[in-house]
Amino acid sequence: MGKLVVGTFVTVDGVMQAPGGPDEDREGGFEHGGWLVPHFDEELGQFMDGLIGRSDALLLGRKTYEIFNGYWPNQGDEDPMARKLNSVPKYVASRTLASVDWNNSELLQGDAADAVERLKRELDGEIQVAGSSDLIQTLLEHDLVDEVQLIVFPVVLGTGKRLFGDGTTPRALRLAESKTTPSGVALQRYERVGEPEYGTVGS
Repeated sequence: MGKLVVGTFVTVDGVMQAPGGPDEDREGGFEHGGWLVPHFDEELGQFMDGLIGRSDALLLGRKTYEIFNGYWPNQGDEDPMARKLNSVPKYVASRTLASVDWNNSELLQGDAADAVERLKRELDGEIQVAGSSDLIQTLLEHDLVDEVQLIVFPVVLGTGKRLFGDGTTPRALRLAESKTTPSGVALQRYERVGEPEYGTVGS
């Protein structure tokens, strides 16, 4: 049984849209693309190498797949991130793509939630989701996420696509690991533990 891990760059107010550049995703008139760049330090780079390095498969939405496919195959294998991303099995959830040509990629067939549920049953190890904001909403709505790795940048934007949108299935999480990089990026790993518990303050 595979473990589905969502690893996401996010602002303090929960925005995950276009972290890497101004033209990455302007949907909805978003004008704040590239907000992570000033805070990406060496320690964060090492953390990302380790995070991606432990993946046994990647799960991507169409937009993230196209961004990655336009960049990583052109990087040399001397880059450990490129070497890993180019070789690891990649599964793409898309209603519009007819085929995928990045090395070791496969297009998921049918309903995305059903396809991912099957994928989790068929695979062992860690299935990581990178980017893919629309796909993540589907995964959260259908309670398919086992672990969330938040990479929280000290920025507030006030607008943009958010990680936890309407329709997210309520779940209790356990903070399994937490640390901060020199540039102030908080690395927080949460594991799903079940249903939320409720109470009344002071009772």
